[in-house]
Amino acid sequence: MSNLSLDCENLKPFVSDLEVNDLQPQVNLCHDELEDGSGQGSDYLGWMRLPSCFSDSAEIDSAADTIRNSCDVFIVVGIGGSYLGARAGISYLNSSFSNQLQGGPEIYFAGQNISSDYHADLFDLIEGRDVCLNVISKSGTTTEPAVAFRLLKQMMEKKYGANGARNRIVVTTDSSRGALKSLADELGYRTFVIPDDVGGRYSVLTPVGLFPMAVAGINIKELMEGARQGEKLYSKPSLDQNDAYYYAVMRQLLYQKGKTTEILATFQPAFHYLADWWKQLAGESEGKDLKGIFPSSVEFTSDLHSMGQWIQEGNRNIFETFLILESSRRQLKIPTFKNDADGLNYLAGETLDTVNEKAWLGTASAHKEGGVPNMTLKIKDRSPYSLGQVFYFFERAVAMTGYLNGVNPFDQPGVEFYKKNMFKLLGKPGF
Repeated sequence: MSNLSLDCENLKPFVSDLEVNDLQPQVNLCHDELEDGSGQGSDYLGWMRLPSCFSDSAEIDSAADTIRNSCDVFIVVGIGGSYLGARAGISYLNSSFSNQLQGGPEIYFAGQNISSDYHADLFDLIEGRDVCLNVISKSGTTTEPAVAFRLLKQMMEKKYGANGARNRIVVTTDSSRGALKSLADELGYRTFVIPDDVGGRYSVLTPVGLFPMAVAGINIKELMEGARQGEKLYSKPSLDQNDAYYYAVMRQLLYQKGKTTEILATFQPAFHYLADWWKQLAGESEGKDLKGIFPSSVEFTSDLHSMGQWIQEGNRNIFETFLILESSRRQLKIPTFKNDADGLNYLAGETLDTVNEKAWLGTASAHKEGGVPNMTLKIKDRSPYSLGQVFYFFERAVAMTGYLNGVNPFDQPGVEFYKKNMFKLLGKPGF
């Protein structure tokens, strides 16, 4: 059973059934290349079978329990795919104020920027508290997390001593090589492996994402069961049976019609980092060879009071994908006010979900009338099972869109350009 449903009704004036059907043969070819590893980037297709190959969460759960019982604060050090998946999962599944209200260690992130103020503020926050650390990097030499790890490692060794710090640091890295792997072997850190055939932005269903989520108290076995269901649902070539491919085809057809920017529009603050994860997945996978849809995101209804104007009446180079939660965990009803000074008594007794749903429907209709094609991906609930399915849905869809557009969705050569210039300016040897 699927916990996701794709509604493309608002695309009918913009994309025809004939155009969709005409792409089925190309989808079949791209699907075969993914399945048999004959397409571009075939060395990095390990993500496709992660759910079905996942057998036991015991090792991750055990390490997570040890960490949860050892600290007040748990810090995840990583950048890009090394932290966005975990952050997306934790914010999607836990309380909006989990660090203040939820049991277990408070969870913070470092190494995703090079801001002195951010990291100094983090040090102020954790002063006098017990800390554990998960540093995530295949190489161990990526500048942002490597700098943050130096700072945190120094702090922890000063506070706990070398032996004490060793038991509080967990490393997620390459299986056999790299600076971080060598350091972990030398100092005896507990390690988890990033598979060689899984790239960073596709790594959320490896220990990269699973271990921090387990520390946050998330049932990763249930998450992987949802992903396994996604693997079953989205591994068929037929567009009639595969919503992930259907979504990919719609994106490709709209892109060919000059709709070069996709806006992922959410109506739930809990989706904020899920949208950030999606932006990296799509942007880094598809933006090559002067091609690719530009992925952006907005949070409605907040952004309807700002970006909503541009979306309604700005440049018509955009399309929207609404990411909608079918049902909140709890329901709040709008109360009656005796004098009705704010004029809201007509909503008295209605739930916030009802109002939010009408805001989505009204927005989708208005944007369609304004010339913005839009479709909706509905998610049943905020459960680990549903989230696992969402992760796999987008991974399959983005891989297919990349192949349809003739690019390798599993490399990122453009990322290296800023690094080379930065290293040259910093005087790094060899640059």
